[in-house]
Amino acid sequence: MLLQFVHQFGQKLTRKQLLEPIDESERPVAHLNTLNLVNVGVGRMLIVGIYILAGALAKFIAGPATIISFLVAAMFSILSGLCYAEFGAWVPRSGSTYFYSYVTMGQVYAFIIGWNSILLLVTGTAALARASSYIFDSLIGNHISQALQETFSLQLPYSLATYADFFALGLVLLMTGLRLLGARESILVTKISIGINILVLIFITITGFIKGDLHNWKLTEQDYKLNTSGSRDNRSLGPLGSGGFAPFGFEGILQGTATCFYYFFGADVLATKGAEAINPHRSIPWSILITIFICFLAYSGVSVALTLMVPYYLIQPHNPLPQAILHSLWLPATYIMTVGTLCALIFRLHTAMFKMPTLIYTMAEDGLLFRVLTRIHVRTGIHVLAMMSAANLAGIMALLFRFTDLVDLVSVRTLLIYSLVAFSILVLRYQPDQNLSKNENTEEEIEMPVPDEHPLDSEPEARNSNILKSLWFPISTIPTRKSGQIVYGCASLLVLLMIILSLILVQWSSQGFSGDSKYTPVAVLLLLLIIGVMVIIWRQPQNPIPLYFKVPALPVLPLVSILVNIYLMMQITSGTRAIFGIWNVIGFLIYFGYGIRHSLEENDEQQPPASTSQTLDKNTPSPESS
Repeated sequence: MLLQFVHQFGQKLTRKQLLEPIDESERPVAHLNTLNLVNVGVGRMLIVGIYILAGALAKFIAGPATIISFLVAAMFSILSGLCYAEFGAWVPRSGSTYFYSYVTMGQVYAFIIGWNSILLLVTGTAALARASSYIFDSLIGNHISQALQETFSLQLPYSLATYADFFALGLVLLMTGLRLLGARESILVTKISIGINILVLIFITITGFIKGDLHNWKLTEQDYKLNTSGSRDNRSLGPLGSGGFAPFGFEGILQGTATCFYYFFGADVLATKGAEAINPHRSIPWSILITIFICFLAYSGVSVALTLMVPYYLIQPHNPLPQAILHSLWLPATYIMTVGTLCALIFRLHTAMFKMPTLIYTMAEDGLLFRVLTRIHVRTGIHVLAMMSAANLAGIMALLFRFTDLVDLVSVRTLLIYSLVAFSILVLRYQPDQNLSKNENTEEEIEMPVPDEHPLDSEPEARNSNILKSLWFPISTIPTRKSGQIVYGCASLLVLLMIILSLILVQWSSQGFSGDSKYTPVAVLLLLLIIGVMVIIWRQPQNPIPLYFKVPALPVLPLVSILVNIYLMMQITSGTRAIFGIWNVIGFLIYFGYGIRHSLEENDEQQPPASTSQTLDKNTPSPESS
């Protein structure tokens, strides 16, 4: 009885959403080439908040070596981007990562991705509001922050801001009000925002190379003391560290890398364009590579310019770039750049308000969130309750959280989703053929493979054969249910081993990776176990299904991506990880208390699946990288 209950419960968790058949007349026309996709990717990935975060990274975390953090983050984002490209290839529809996960991996997997994507949307919006508040405050002489610091100072844990930012809250409420009044998303506003953003980035980079001084990458303790003696407020000085190019060492570069992942999410938007791409097997992976490279050049250019113009410990973290230009005695350009930055931030915040409720509405329509969130205003057609719930949460976070903590939350979410996508590719490639579509031949397609696989799984010789022999020498050249279960189990074991290894490496790195460390034999043993399990996966037969793109060097590349992502998650502050854990605990309470019983798949007989047009409309690419 218990085993039967566990089996039925497991089936509920792994229920998949079947695709409705699509008419040729409704199939999207392939019209996007590589250049079009790069334009889309850069528009999504090039984030305005770099103006704020670059200062905090350089001053407190990595110093001038911030450029190395961006480089490492870009390199491993490429691995995750390639996994996204194959993930999108498995589902021949336009959609979102949440939708693709529901179709290929199952319900609980999709809920985790969807719930954490909501976190990204809300936190990203709050970060934009907080950044806009910082920039506007600096433009008027920091009067807002001084008044709020005196009136609404927060004596709360370090993970929260030092004062309640009611200006940031007001920005979120203002944009929400405009949206509820029926304001529509403007393509022109989006293009203006992207254009201003690019112009400001180019201006900053050129200014840094003209006005910068290489001595600021070679600072010593003597330079620090000179600045200390000449400063009236020593509290404005950041830590020196060891000075030089990498003042906070290898650990600082790694912590900076974890934070920098915030700026490289957006590959999922390109991966969902496979149905619209003219030549997807080339344009999708190449557009991801080119987009990440362009954004790396932009972000690293800002970091180089900033640290060349100002000693890293003198950077003003809340508004670093105008202050850096002012430090370089180029006063007229300071106000031009500040106003341009503020306009780009507000335009981006305006666009983000249109993206927040979409995913919430979709999950509620699927029954995984409360169905009351599907209510639509009759006159404006706005998802009112989804919009209000997302905006209220974003407003609270903008009010109470520091910008850097909001960025760290997005980074943790990004690393988690990257790991889940890589895990999905690892599992899917070794599974037998799956029926993803619901059509007239569904029953025949499901029943046909059974006679082929049944003898292999039912013969006493196969059941009683040596376990090691079946692991190293599969009995079939194509994936079977048994080989698929082996890969799933091995991949799950690998994730557990990598978590343990990452914890050990974090502790080991705090000791400077000393050769006589007690962690050395444990780390070596874990590496050997990981390699052994990886070889077992490699020995299993792969699904020969033709896809327009497949990740090369399977299973190595996805596993490397997972290991790096887990290790970098360990570099995020413990307070941020705690908040992230609380968010996911709340999500699981909602799922197991409501979603698992009210999903469309649970009530499939009473509520038939939506029509093709509804499915395509509901699953259009959600703004998980807004």
